[in-house]
Amino acid sequence: MELVPGLPNDVTLECLIRLPFDQFSVASSVCKGWKAEIELPGFRRHRKSAGFTRSIMVLARARVGPTRTTHVAKLLARLVYRLTVYDPETGFGSDLPPVPGFPDGLPMFCHIVGVGAEMVVVGGCDPVTWQVSNAVFIYNFVTAAWRRGADMPGGQRLFFGCASDFDRTVYVAGGHDHAKNALKSAMVYDVARDEWVQLPDMARERDECKAVFHRGKFHVIGGYPTENQGRFQRDAEAFDLATGQWDQVQEEFLDAAVCPRTCVDGGDGRLYMCHKRNVIAREGSKWQVIAGLPDAVANTAYVAMWQGKLLVIGSSKFGEPHGAYLLDLKNFSWVKLESPEEYSGHVQAGCCMEI
Repeated sequence: MELVPGLPNDVTLECLIRLPFDQFSVASSVCKGWKAEIELPGFRRHRKSAGFTRSIMVLARARVGPTRTTHVAKLLARLVYRLTVYDPETGFGSDLPPVPGFPDGLPMFCHIVGVGAEMVVVGGCDPVTWQVSNAVFIYNFVTAAWRRGADMPGGQRLFFGCASDFDRTVYVAGGHDHAKNALKSAMVYDVARDEWVQLPDMARERDECKAVFHRGKFHVIGGYPTENQGRFQRDAEAFDLATGQWDQVQEEFLDAAVCPRTCVDGGDGRLYMCHKRNVIAREGSKWQVIAGLPDAVANTAYVAMWQGKLLVIGSSKFGEPHGAYLLDLKNFSWVKLESPEEYSGHVQAGCCMEI
């Protein structure tokens, strides 16, 4: 079947792979042939190999109201999160459709990870009732539509570590249950198969831990056990996908006993995180300061890697607008990114995707 009458299909395909990612759903509605071609796994691979993919950030960002207040109770009462697509290069922002079943805002404390051309929202709690949810929702950037995934098994789980391999699977570990007991259990979700599989337990309980893929392994960093409520630990452990087992616990993985939520993999063999108004990097087993944070970032809300640079979003103080900054890891210089005021709200979570 000809995708465009009178044109060879390979020529049509060369046109389709050049489409902006936000036009995929429009192109898919033109005809069944275009829809089938765009939804093929090979379409994204062809687009990537030809250099037409685009790096974007998807952020769970608080809506900005018409007025601001520094009163904590009033501010928290107005925090309604939405999913936004953010391009650090241009400052462009746009909203995604709301998660099905959550008309009052994105689930609080949910995790957002990218898997291929899809974004997965895992867990969190209802922003109105605060009921913990184990629901999984998947947004496909090709079809511009949501679908419901299989619920995360094992009862209520909140403040867990979550990371993807960026290709097919999502890993979850730690957190706490309905009784605030820290967990050591872990599991993996195959997005394509819509299946959860239980992994071996970690050696230790880890509430409020951070999960990252680093050097080919699923690392679960820091957190704390039940009896140490709120007192973070410095250790970490890594799940080896090749052996299907956890490596030995690394006792002094972090440089200090702090919340590891800003820790990210740099893709260059190093880990980065923000600590005491500085950016620090871990190479080998040592952490070192590589740059100071911008003066306007006293409170760091979110950290990610974007095109080999470190993206930091934060504010000068609680309740103030959040600005975005990029750190060049070659010359350690900062660039402030411009964004519309409506996209200056607090960032709760996010992920980087290549579409």
